[in-house]
Amino acid sequence: MSPDSAPAAQEPDILAARAPPPGLLALFLAFARMSLAGFGGVLVFARHAIVDQHRWMTADEFNETFALCHFLPGPNILNLSMVFGSRLRGIAGGVAAFTGLLLPPTLIMTVLAIIYARYGDVEVLRRILAGISCAAVGLLIAVVFRMMTPLLKRMDVVVIVLMLGVFVAIGVVRLPLQEVLLVAIPVSIGVTYLMRRKVAA
Repeated sequence: MSPDSAPAAQEPDILAARAPPPGLLALFLAFARMSLAGFGGVLVFARHAIVDQHRWMTADEFNETFALCHFLPGPNILNLSMVFGSRLRGIAGGVAAFTGLLLPPTLIMTVLAIIYARYGDVEVLRRILAGISCAAVGLLIAVVFRMMTPLLKRMDVVVIVLMLGVFVAIGVVRLPLQEVLLVAIPVSIGVTYLMRRKVAA
């Protein structure tokens, strides 16, 4: 096989890895299902639906989009719904995904808040909530490892060092999040730019 024919042979695989962009109703329903299934946090179910189930993004694209949302003010998953929906279907897509994510749990939580206000002191309910919190931590750890997989497969030493550096700075040394981000964001952008420029050369 000649070098010129290699990209053409690989192109169908790349296209097959991503499904066509969804319509507005499909976006709304997909994020509504994520929010209803998202016990312990929607991120786990959002990644599964977007990357594994619907194939609207690759694993790397999801990581990059979530990284952007993580550095924006506000809840990460809400930022993700707006950025993801807007990327696929413009502003209307962002609104559809955002509404689908918020509307069902808002209605449910309104009802539950009324019930909790009345029966919140019941010991059985407190124990149930404690068990749910443990499951939520487990789900979060699981999705973190899933998101790390593409980075570990590429074995980019610089990327892994940056990731560990941020973890140590925030999780071990307990430095303020804002100060760490002020350093980590420009360093990450600079390193990524230099690495891609080196590959292109």
